[in-house]
Amino acid sequence: MARTHQGSGSSEVIHHADGRVELAPSVSLEGSSLYSEDLAPTQMAARTWTFYTFAALWISMAHCIPTYKIAAGLINVGMNWWQALLTILVGNLIVLGPILLNSHPGTKYGIPFPVFARASYGVFGANVPAVMRAIVACGWFGINAWIGGEALQVFFRAMWAGWPTCLGAAKLGGHYPTEWLSFLLFWGLNILVVYRGMELLRKVENLAAPFVLVMTAALVWWAVREAHGLGSIMTSEGKFHNFKEFWPVFVPSVTAMIGFWATLSLNMPDFTRFGRSQKEQSWGQIVALPTTMTLFAAMGVVITSASAKIYNEPIWDPVQLIGKFENRWVVAIAMFTVVVATLSVNIAANVVSPANDFANLAPKKISFRTGGLITGIVGIAMMPWKLVADPSGYIYTWLLGYSGGLGAIGGVLVADYWLIRKTELVLPDLYRHRGAYTFKNGTNWNAIIATIFGCFFAWIGVLLPALKTFFDYAWFIGLLGAGAMYVILETLTAPKAEASSTS
Repeated sequence: MARTHQGSGSSEVIHHADGRVELAPSVSLEGSSLYSEDLAPTQMAARTWTFYTFAALWISMAHCIPTYKIAAGLINVGMNWWQALLTILVGNLIVLGPILLNSHPGTKYGIPFPVFARASYGVFGANVPAVMRAIVACGWFGINAWIGGEALQVFFRAMWAGWPTCLGAAKLGGHYPTEWLSFLLFWGLNILVVYRGMELLRKVENLAAPFVLVMTAALVWWAVREAHGLGSIMTSEGKFHNFKEFWPVFVPSVTAMIGFWATLSLNMPDFTRFGRSQKEQSWGQIVALPTTMTLFAAMGVVITSASAKIYNEPIWDPVQLIGKFENRWVVAIAMFTVVVATLSVNIAANVVSPANDFANLAPKKISFRTGGLITGIVGIAMMPWKLVADPSGYIYTWLLGYSGGLGAIGGVLVADYWLIRKTELVLPDLYRHRGAYTFKNGTNWNAIIATIFGCFFAWIGVLLPALKTFFDYAWFIGLLGAGAMYVILETLTAPKAEASSTS
C-alpha cells in the first residue's frame, strides 16, 4: 500500500510502505535541462536487483587483478602475510560504513550519484564532486583496461607463438605494437558493454562472480601442489615485530585500502537505485565486500608464495605467472578468466559512475553511452601503464592521495543526507533549476567550502613534511573535516531554499 508524501511536493511523489519513493505518474520533468532518461529516477518496476545481485556485484568487483596484487605493496614495505591481510580487512570494514550510508538514497529515491549530490551541492554545484569522482574513475578504468590488455596479449600468444612480434619487433614506449593493440581491443570491449546498458552489466556480474572464484581456487590448488607447500612468503615474519614498529606503516596502509573503494563509497546510488529493498542491498554488500576482498587477496598471497618456490622468484602478477604455463589451452582458459574478471570490475566500478557524472554536466547533450566513451578516452590519456609500474607507488601515491579528496566529498554527502535532511529529499526539485536545491545560482557554497577545507588538510602533508601524518590519515581527515565543517556552516548560515516550482 502506497501513501502520498506529506510536505513540499506532496502531490508529486508517492511513498511506498517499504520506504521507497517514486514520482507520481502525473509529474513530467522532461522539459528541464537537468533531466534525462539516464539520470531520471528509476521506475519501481525496474528496481529488481536482489541480495544476490549486490553480493555478486561486489564479488565480481573484488575479483580483479589489483585486488590480487594489493598485498604485494604491503608485503614489499615489510609486512608479513597476515599483517597485510589484516590491513586489507580493516580498511574494507571501515569503508563499508560510508558505502552503506550513501547507498540508502539510491534505493529510497531511485536516483544516481550525481543527482543525489545535487541535494547537498546544488543542482549546478553537484558537478564539482561528480567530476572529481569521474577523473579518479577514469584513472581506474585505464588501469584495468591495461591489465585486461595484458591478459589478451598472453591469450593471443598462447594461441599463436608469433603474435608478440607479428606487427614488428621494435618497441613503442617499452611495449610491442601488439601489446598496444591488445590494450585497445580490451578497451573497445568495455565500451561495447557500456553501449548495451545496465541489464547486460547485471548479467555479466551474476555470471562472473562464481566463475572467477572457482578458477582462482583452482590456481591456488595447482600452486600449492606444485610447490609442495605454501612457500616462503607464508612463513616470513616480516620486519615489524611489535606494535610501535607496525603502527606508522599500518595507518597509511589502511587509508590506502580505504582509497581502493573510496570511489564506490560515493557512487553506490548508481547501483542501489535498482535495489528491490534497503535490506537486500545493504546485506548483499555487508556479506560480500570485506569477506571477498580479503579472501581474494589471500589467494593472491598463497599463489605468489608458492610461485617463489616453483620459479625461484615471487610472481605477483597472475598474468605473468600464467604466461609461464606450457599448455596453451590452460593458458587460454586462465586468460579468459582474467579477461572476464577485469571486464566485470571495470564496467561496474569504473564506467557506470563517470558515465553518469559526465552526463550530469549536460544531461540533454551527453548520454550515458557518450559519458562512457569520454571515460574511456580520458582513461587512455592518464597513461595507466605508468600507474601500475610500481606496486608500492601505486598504493602509497595513487590510492592514498585521492582518498583524501573523495573522503571530503563523502563527508559532505553523509552529513547533509543523514544529519541535516534526516534522509528526506524533495525528489522532483532535484531536476529543477528553481527549487529546494537552487541555493545561490544553483550552488551550495557551504558544501564547496567544506570540501575544499577537507581536501586542504588531507593533502597539506604532501607540501609540509612536518604534517605528513595528515596525509597518512588523508581519507579520515577529509571525511571528518569536511563533514564537520559542512554541519557548522549549515548551522550558522541556514540557507533558505527557494520556493519549489514546476519549471
